[in-house]
Amino acid sequence: MRICTIASRCVFRLWIVCVALAASGVSLYGQAPKPATTTKAVAAGRPRLVVMLVVDQMRADYVDKFQGQWTGGLKRLLTDGAWFRAAAYPYAATETCPGHATISTGAFPASHGMVANAWWDRDEQKMVTCTSDPNVKNSAYAGGATKGGDSAWRMKLPAFAEELKFQTGGATRIVTFSLKARAAITLAGHSADAATWADGTTGAWVTSSAYGTMPFIEGFVAQHPVTSDYGKTWALSLPAESYLYNENATGAATVEGWTTTFPHPLRGKEGGKEPDSAFFEQWGSSPFADTYLTKMAEAAIDSLGLGRTGATDYLGISYSTPDYVGHRFGPRSWEIQDILVRLDKDLGELFAYLDQKVGKGNYVVALTADHGVAPIPADMQKTGFDAGVLSLPELSERIEKALEPFNYPKPAVARIAGNELYFAPGVYDKLRQDPAAKKALQDAVERTTGVAGLFWAEELSGGVKSVSTTRTAAELSYFAGRSGDIFVLQQPYWLTDSSADGSKRYTGTGHGTPYYYDQWVPILLMGFGIKPGEYFEAATPADIAPTFGALTGVTLATRDGRVLSEALVARRGKRPGQ
Repeated sequence: MRICTIASRCVFRLWIVCVALAASGVSLYGQAPKPATTTKAVAAGRPRLVVMLVVDQMRADYVDKFQGQWTGGLKRLLTDGAWFRAAAYPYAATETCPGHATISTGAFPASHGMVANAWWDRDEQKMVTCTSDPNVKNSAYAGGATKGGDSAWRMKLPAFAEELKFQTGGATRIVTFSLKARAAITLAGHSADAATWADGTTGAWVTSSAYGTMPFIEGFVAQHPVTSDYGKTWALSLPAESYLYNENATGAATVEGWTTTFPHPLRGKEGGKEPDSAFFEQWGSSPFADTYLTKMAEAAIDSLGLGRTGATDYLGISYSTPDYVGHRFGPRSWEIQDILVRLDKDLGELFAYLDQKVGKGNYVVALTADHGVAPIPADMQKTGFDAGVLSLPELSERIEKALEPFNYPKPAVARIAGNELYFAPGVYDKLRQDPAAKKALQDAVERTTGVAGLFWAEELSGGVKSVSTTRTAAELSYFAGRSGDIFVLQQPYWLTDSSADGSKRYTGTGHGTPYYYDQWVPILLMGFGIKPGEYFEAATPADIAPTFGALTGVTLATRDGRVLSEALVARRGKRPGQ
């Protein structure tokens, strides 16, 4: 059970103020901190730069399947780094926002509070995204268009990068990039020197007033507009016989203007002659987006002198394109195989750049994923296994019908978001005192095709240890006030869909369950303080932040993860973290 006291909330708010002062270059005593020299930073036995790489939706088995075709950065991570082969998320909320927050904080959703990409806000009676913030305003670089406001204000714990800056006197530079706001922001935390993401509808590069703007990004975006990739074509990187699966993936979805097979032109809608909304969707789903992020990161290394400031700096990059590709074409596609071949080349270039600018051995890199992915249901059905799509509107109708004899208000269900079911105000409290209605509802849900079971909120929040791995996974995702009143668990290889006819014509795939195909991800470490090798000990991405902490002398607020000490070079007769 988690206890949140008034005192603890005040401490966290004070911590945020302190970090904001550090980010602005002002100490608690009103003087700017004096950064240490590079010589002192190295003498202290700390890396000059921490690099956090997230490959969105990179399932761990991709490493085994495709590594023979890698020659660049992914290959180098395997040959020169530490590979944790049994790494997996232990929780159910295997989505982008929870995954990145877990990587960043070293804690699980039950601790950091980022329970989903979006959840039902009971006070506002509407869906809110994990980064939406009514108190800040987004702004676009180079005259681009954007709207809304985003920050990490809903994340209940500080990110490792924030702790690094705060605990080392404020000289640390924090820079993050991604196509997704929820990735760039959670990697950075509540304050950063630069947190930058893309507006998928306009192609603009965006930040918010929570972070401020950076002149070098303005210049880079102006000189290298996304629209300069208009007219390019994503073609195969390898000979056709090098690809493992069928050219036309079973059940694949399409991007507007593309077919389900190569090549994939970046020319927008059919018949179009200039960049449009379809072009920006195509660009984000192509390897050109990964290359752009890599080049932008290199510009940050140059412009801000990352790794050469005298402090330990932090660079975070989340490559979103594999997720966009995986959702549409699935894990058994030429597209996912090819996108990783192209990313391997980009990372090879990035590491060579870091070697030149920061020095080989002076930086530490971690690469992981925020979640895995399920097979496309139609593809799985070819094996004879039960797979499908659970229609959430149909499930909601069944619940309303089950409660009709008990005179509950309609609608009783306010929202079903993924696995989380939220009742209308007052309904859950009434159900807890009404065993007959509660049983009727549970029976109706459990009899629905594709449903494996359900967990009530009081089961997940009661602190009673469970022998069920799926219930434990749901408990580690549960955060009171944000999670649903019921967690609905679908059968393995079943997806959920909120559209009225989704289960009848569903293509593509998804994630967000406690099943291993969604939880199993790689963890690769390389560089300063890392002992290369293959490791089969249990690990989770929550272990990365504590491991960075051990290498940099940083203490985290809450640590659900552990220090991966078996992969750290022993110093002074013992391994870091012991």
